[in-house]
Amino acid sequence: MVALGKRLLVESAGTAWVVFIGCGSMVLNTGALQQGYGVLEVSLAFGFALATASYMFGTTSGAHFNPAVTVGSTVAQRFPVRDLLPYIAAQILGAITAAALLLSIANGRPGFELGASEFAANGFGDHSPGDYQLHSALVIEFALSFVFVMASLQMAARRHLKAIAPLIAGAFLTLIYLVSIPVTNGSVNPARSTAQALFAGDWALDQLWLFWAAPMLGGVAAGTLFSFLRGKSDQSAAGIADGHGEVA
Repeated sequence: MVALGKRLLVESAGTAWVVFIGCGSMVLNTGALQQGYGVLEVSLAFGFALATASYMFGTTSGAHFNPAVTVGSTVAQRFPVRDLLPYIAAQILGAITAAALLLSIANGRPGFELGASEFAANGFGDHSPGDYQLHSALVIEFALSFVFVMASLQMAARRHLKAIAPLIAGAFLTLIYLVSIPVTNGSVNPARSTAQALFAGDWALDQLWLFWAAPMLGGVAAGTLFSFLRGKSDQSAAGIADGHGEVA
């Protein structure tokens, strides 16, 4: 197994890439979303960012880049409990680094004001792109996180899909963002939500709890169901793996 320090560095870098590309497609091109188009472009940005990062770093860290995936993999007994908190901390650090870089770039645009910008933060109610309320945000974030983590675990269990697993994961994330952007601005990733909320502040921090609770509960539910379906004996045979492939 690759040393923990190297895996944490890669998890941080990969998460930073996903957040920088995905959120950057919103923050640096806010006019498109305000005019009612650009959802497809943002969704593809997140999907391709995940796919490319997974191809680059999957064999080193397992390419979680998302606390919900790490938690789901741990519950499914495919990731060591001892590495759970370090992985999540590394993911959050990477996401914050990406958000800070985005802010430094956005500040170079005349008229940009962080206080007047939602900075790609996730929200519901008045801060939902489509004015969706709390229960809608909770349901969609839980359901889509469950599906994403379950798909990640299923791909990890099928070794013959290893070569194309990053593309499948990217496709799943693209579809997820196509549906969730109008509701919550698209999360399914607590690290991504935390980074943008820290800079947006105010309402984004007040609503951040949902974008931890729903994805993490979705991840736990997916891990539990996967473990039940696979069975303990199958888990032992499969070894300890992550959301997209084995931790080498």
